[in-house]
Parts: sequence; C-alpha cells; structure tokens
Amino acid sequence: MKKYFFLFTILLSISSYSQRPISLEEAISIAQKNSPDYKALLNQNQASYWRYRNFKARFLPQLRFDATLPQYRNSVNRITLDDGSDGFRRTNQIRFDGTLSINQNIGLTGGTISVSSQLERVDVSEPFSATNYAVIPFSLNYFQNSLFYNEFKWLKEIEPLLYEEAKREFIERMEQISLNTCRRYFALLKSQVQKRIAKSNFSNQDTLFQISKGRYKMGKIAENDLLQIELSVLNSENEVITNEINFKRASQDLSRYLTLDTEDILLSTPKELTTFTVTVEKALEEAKSNRKAVIEFRRRRLQAEQDVAEVRGNNRLQMSLRANFGISQQGNDINNLFQDFNQQQSVLLSLGIPILDWGVSKSRRKLAEANKDLVNTNVEIDQQEFEQEIYLHVLNWQNQRNFLKTSKKAQEIALKRYEIAKKRFVLGKITITDLNIALQEQDRSVLSYLNSLEKFWVDYYTLRRLTLYDFIENKKIEVNDIIYD
Repeated sequence: MKKYFFLFTILLSISSYSQRPISLEEAISIAQKNSPDYKALLNQNQASYWRYRNFKARFLPQLRFDATLPQYRNSVNRITLDDGSDGFRRTNQIRFDGTLSINQNIGLTGGTISVSSQLERVDVSEPFSATNYAVIPFSLNYFQNSLFYNEFKWLKEIEPLLYEEAKREFIERMEQISLNTCRRYFALLKSQVQKRIAKSNFSNQDTLFQISKGRYKMGKIAENDLLQIELSVLNSENEVITNEINFKRASQDLSRYLTLDTEDILLSTPKELTTFTVTVEKALEEAKSNRKAVIEFRRRRLQAEQDVAEVRGNNRLQMSLRANFGISQQGNDINNLFQDFNQQQSVLLSLGIPILDWGVSKSRRKLAEANKDLVNTNVEIDQQEFEQEIYLHVLNWQNQRNFLKTSKKAQEIALKRYEIAKKRFVLGKITITDLNIALQEQDRSVLSYLNSLEKFWVDYYTLRRLTLYDFIENKKIEVNDIIYD
C-alpha cells in the first residue's frame, strides 16, 4: 500500500529542477501585461478613447461628398397642365447629381453651418428627348433643431469627464489586477506550504510510528497509544494526497491568470514592506485628487442637469431654425451654367406650442427635476461611503503590521514547541495526544502567519487602489503603456 502511495505523491509532486520561481512583484508585473483582466480592460479603455476622439471630431469641419449615380425612372405620373387640369404622362428619365459640402457644428449656438456646391443632370427620353442641368455653385446653410436647448454645450462639459473617468478607471483596474494576483499568489503559496507541512508531518509521524512499535514490543507503551499514532500516520497520508490536489488546483489558477506556459511554479514568501506612515487626511486628499469616483460624481450631476435643461428647452415652446443663402443656374447647355447666376434665399422658423396636453409637459418637467434631486441625493450618499471606506481602511492598515509581527512571533514559538514536544515524546515523557496538540498548534501558527501576511499585502494593494497613490515612493500611480490601435 505504501508503495502505491509514494508512487502517487511522486506523480503529483512538482520536480524542483523544472519549477519556475516567481516573486509576488514579478507575478503582478506579468498579470498587468498578460492576464485576461488586462486584455479586457485594454479593450474597454480603447473604446473610451475612440469615443472621445469621435466627440472631438464632431467639432471639426467635415468635408463630405454625396451623389446619386444614377436614379432611373420609367413610370406614369400625374401632372398639372397649363390650363390647370390634371393629366397623366409617361416619364422615362435618368438623373445624376452630386453635392460637395463642408459642415461645421457650432458649439456656442447648438446649430450646424454648412457650405456646399451641387451639380445635377437629368436625361429625358420620353415624352421628348432632352438633357437639363442645374448647378448651385455656392450655398450657405444654417440649421438649429432647438433655440432653447444647446446639446453641444452639454456634450463639451460631459464628454471630457467621461474620458477622464475612463483614464482613471484604467489605473484603478490595473491596481485591482494587482489585488487579484496577490490573492491568487497567496492561495498558491499557502497550498505550497501546506503540501510541504503535510509531507513533513507524514514523514515525522511514520518515523514516530516505527519508534513506537519498538517501544510497544518492549512494553513501554500501551496498545491504545500505538493504534493512536498509527491512525495519525494514516490521517497524515490522506492529508498529503489532499494537499497535493489543492496545490495542483492553485497552480493552475495562478498560471492561467498569468497565461504562463507551465504550471510548475515555485513561489517565495514576500518580504515585509519598509515602514511608512499613512494618515487619513493624506489618503482622503489623494483619493479625491486621483480616483475616478470624484469625476463620476460631477458627471452624474451634470447629466441630471442636462436632462432637466432638455425638458425645459423643448417642453412648452419648440422652435427650430433653417436658413439658406446661395446662387444657382439651370439650363440645357452646361457651358452656360456658370454665368448670370440667380440668387436663392430661404428662411424657415418652425414653431410648436402645446395648448392642451393634460399635464404631459408639466409631468415631464417634474419627472426630470425629481430625477435630478434623486441623483444628487445618491451622489451625496456615495460620497459619504467613499470617504468612510478610505477612513476605515486606513485605520485597519495602521494595525496590520502589529498583527503580522504577532503572528510571526507565534509561529516561531509553535515551531520551537513542537520540536521540544517531539524530543520529549521519543524519550517517553509525554503522550501521543500531547504531541498531536503541539503538531496542530504548529500547523495553525504557520498558516496563521501566512494568512496575516496575505492580509497585509492585500490591504497594501487595496490602499493603493483606493487612493491611486504609492506611499512608498510618495507619488501618484500612473500608467503610461496604454496602447491605441
């Protein structure tokens, strides 16, 4: 049986010569370049970047060419004759036209101005054969959908905030990747240590079992004590198998997150950070200066105000403006089109006034105003939670180094106690029960120290994510390797 057990452990164990050593800092560096979270974040950030580029481009002149090549029609149409009566006539014609225009959105007014040139040709083959041309060499147009609501004004205020949010979110999410990597790293590190402890315990228990069998034959211990230590050996054997499987699972989890080509990873226990002080005031100051949430609060309020302004601008009196000024000419000889131009002007001011709408306009306005008040209330609550989270975390962080120091001291005591207990058991001065208690306390102290060390590093990277500030280097956290395709 023992032969098959050792064969199983050999198949599951990681060969030391093939293991890839990785530190916590290296693992985080790899994750911030290769992890699935980083790739998804990069795609999201690129979308935000191109959205902002699209917004900026909307306020630049747009050169555009539109054409109909061709439009063919062969049909019977109703027409009005010279005497005022209606008649039907078959029409067979081909139409070509092209328009070249320059359009510019005007942020100050909320309208669009354009300058265009147009050329049109119509070839008629029925009821008679003819070719006609029309040209508009110059046409100046202005259009504004609403005289009381300027959409461009709000876009210029909100879109830069959205882009700034995206940039800050990128940095926050990069710190979240550090946090996720840290958790996976310690999950594997603890599995690695537990596996080593389980193997060591099994080896020690087996050695003690062999000693106990000799002592039993000599009549120095009872059969009950011998059976108890044999049971400990069997339990240790099961612990080795269980921890090997857990170790394999944790190795896969970390290696896949880092997209490594091997699961044979050897981790080292991270060292403690250099001592630095974090005050609540400093943490809040940096968080308010760096975090995405601060920009988000402002943007949410502006969007609520925009909704109210839109409803108020279009709710009661609706007015739009369309104006045109230009020159034109038409005829059947293209050579004579560009002389003796005719002027063309048009102004269209449309007006809409709801006279009786049974409170629809009022309800829309009240709904927008109520939503604005709700947004402001939610933002105030979120601001309080934002500050409280940082305040509580800083207080917690200030105690983490003491917790870690205590856990490390407890581990040293438990390790020393077990070594003493093992020697005393060999000498027959304590029972197997006392030895097992010392062993359990040793194992708990080792894992307790690792848990404290994990919480220390997790809290450190959480502090960085909450403030976007590096308190060791005393500088803001920035990311400069964002790629835009």
